[in-house]
Amino acid sequence: MKAINFFKQLCIATALLTAVAGCNDDNTSNLRLDGDTWLESLTLDEYEGVIDNDAMTVVVGVPETYDVSAMTVSAITASAGAETSVRVGDVLNFTYPQSVTVRNGDAYLDYTVSVQHDAASITSFVLNGSYIGVINQTNRTILVRVPTTEDVTNMVPAIGLSEGATVTPASGEAQDFTEPVEYTVTYRTASATYTVTVEQSDAPSAVYVGLATSISELNLEEQEAANWMLQNVANSQYVSFDDVRTGRVDLSECRVMWWHLHIDGGIDNRDRFTSSAPAAIQAVTAMRDFYEAGGSLLLSRYATYYAVDMGATADGNNPNNCWGQVEENGEITKGPWSFYVDDNASHPVFQGVVSSIDGRNGVYTCDAGYRITNSTAQWHIGADWGGYATLDDWRNLHGGLDLGYGGDGAVVVWEYPENAAGGRIVCIGSGAYDWYSYGVDASADQYHANVATMTQNALNYLSEE
Repeated sequence: MKAINFFKQLCIATALLTAVAGCNDDNTSNLRLDGDTWLESLTLDEYEGVIDNDAMTVVVGVPETYDVSAMTVSAITASAGAETSVRVGDVLNFTYPQSVTVRNGDAYLDYTVSVQHDAASITSFVLNGSYIGVINQTNRTILVRVPTTEDVTNMVPAIGLSEGATVTPASGEAQDFTEPVEYTVTYRTASATYTVTVEQSDAPSAVYVGLATSISELNLEEQEAANWMLQNVANSQYVSFDDVRTGRVDLSECRVMWWHLHIDGGIDNRDRFTSSAPAAIQAVTAMRDFYEAGGSLLLSRYATYYAVDMGATADGNNPNNCWGQVEENGEITKGPWSFYVDDNASHPVFQGVVSSIDGRNGVYTCDAGYRITNSTAQWHIGADWGGYATLDDWRNLHGGLDLGYGGDGAVVVWEYPENAAGGRIVCIGSGAYDWYSYGVDASADQYHANVATMTQNALNYLSEE
């Protein structure tokens, strides 16, 4: 009888252990004792990592210019009896995260090890709670434009910093901005000095107009474009459509407005445009007043739809061939992207950017390796569909002047004849015209500077009296 009870107990215990083990969903065995597969320390070269046993991560901080492509494991320890997948003396490339496994018998844990360079940067700069600085991280400069009514001798900055960094002079400390002021940011081994310049102006000569109340609220594609303009176009300013609608901005000296509209996933019809940009639709009266008084507009990407609202088109049609992808999932180009300009190479918009491409005049805008959403708002020309059997039909029916072309004959850059007061509109709807590349350093792209040059050309052309 005792032998039978013992046999039953053994079977029950075995079944329970099997059931418990079978219900485990992670990569650890429930047989292990707490702590028997922990990573306790990791040092790469002379830099010790910070271990998070909840997130299973290790972060190793290094100087901001340190080469992490071949770092040596100089020390590593784990729980008693455990072994690690890397050992002292191993050399690893930490330009991307590496995995380290700690194993003890049949139990193991995987840690993700990453190396972070020390960073000391100003991420935001706002004066008197209202005036947002335009930050150029490459040149370490910050430009803040304020009205002439502001006392620039006593302005208080609110400064946003990279994690852990400190700044001198301190955020919240009033300064005299009659002359440029230098701010020094430090974090461990990193240090950077920014020069802040305040410009006073009541009436901008050029504006970037957007749906958001400030640049910082725009999407990243639009932010890149708007920041470029404020850094490179004299006496330019960011304004919202609400600012224009309500008259909060003095446009008496403004010659040109630029609107670059990006929508993740693209739009392909009028209803999507109006529902995506209600503030622009509400500001139509004020925007048309500006245009009909002789002001000019640069409309790029899906903002090209707005030419209809300005009354510039003959037939009231929007671009008939439109699409786009999402920034984070955009395609990586396998070769240079471009569009053709053919006989329009001498047009002011294309000065300094034209190359010979497949025996035709064209403009390169990015090289292989650039991540692009291919956000397109163009005109399909052909008898098959779209309403314009020939290019002459498009010119006569729609009233546009074609300047740039896709490989299939589509019109991707165009303008409208100036109105009675001299106002003009230039539209850039090419999918190759792009400002922001997710996860890619666009500044290293040999062709991408053509985007800025072409935009500067267009703004100059539209600003002419």
